[in-house]
Amino acid sequence: MARLDHIASRIAQGLALIGSIGLLMLLVHVAAEVVARNLVGRPIPATNQIVSHYYMVLIAFLPLAWVEHSRAMISVELFEAMLPAALRRVSDFLVALIALVIYAAITWVTWGDFVKNFNVGSFVDVLGWKLPIWPTYFLPPLGFALAALIMGWRAVRIAGTRQ
Repeated sequence: MARLDHIASRIAQGLALIGSIGLLMLLVHVAAEVVARNLVGRPIPATNQIVSHYYMVLIAFLPLAWVEHSRAMISVELFEAMLPAALRRVSDFLVALIALVIYAAITWVTWGDFVKNFNVGSFVDVLGWKLPIWPTYFLPPLGFALAALIMGWRAVRIAGTRQ
């Protein structure tokens, strides 16, 4: 179990790193666009499209597994602190299962969007140039699927602990 925990942690950290690199790329790209627009008088073409269709999607969806793994997702624990340890464990297990089902359902739906956009070859027109955006439709199902796996692993770990 410790080995699988380590693997899940490394995958989650890797995805968070990729999301961080995407954020850094977004900052550099936008800063370069502002400098080019104000100093040279010539903005970098397709900045808005690249930011909205590539960077933002990368930043929003890939780190989901890391957020779940580090238990950094927003939660409300109004009554849980008053529950005995056994009931808290049951509550944590049920939350993990519900989150797993929700993440799996969203994975299924976003996978369908990816397949549709892949088949069509979705793109945006930027000054007469076709910027393909279909690859970015793969990021949401990937992020949600990995978050679902993390929640499934959490449920298995909770079920496997004895108290």
